[in-house]
Amino acid sequence: MGEMSDETDHDGEPREARTTRRRALMLGAAGAAAVVSIRPALAQTAGSVLTCEIPVPDPGRAGGYIDANGNVVPAGTKNAFAPPLRPLKGEDVRRAMATGGNLPGMDYERSRAYLKYVGRLQRGTTGFTCFASLQMLRK
Repeated sequence: MGEMSDETDHDGEPREARTTRRRALMLGAAGAAAVVSIRPALAQTAGSVLTCEIPVPDPGRAGGYIDANGNVVPAGTKNAFAPPLRPLKGEDVRRAMATGGNLPGMDYERSRAYLKYVGRLQRGTTGFTCFASLQMLRK
């Protein structure tokens, strides 16, 4: 067996190396615990984003129609679409935006108009938080 000095352990390894390795293992264990606790939170957040809803148009503009460019126009405007009966679901909007497909139960022109409306939502508009959250999921 090798001799022990003030700078080495009984197996001849420098004490500093053992301390550094121990510290790294402790940090790794703490990091693993953080990952375990963060992943379910992210999954829960993603789940709630997909179930959020976007009213078209914003309730403050109730009665408005949506034109082909996604603008809210007066009811009865030629070539504009009546608002959907229910708010759009986050998952449906995400899927249609990602694939270029239609919103469920809607034709191409109506889907594009509603998606353009959603794409123009601004802070303070009902549905903006849902849309912003969908954008984060896409990245």
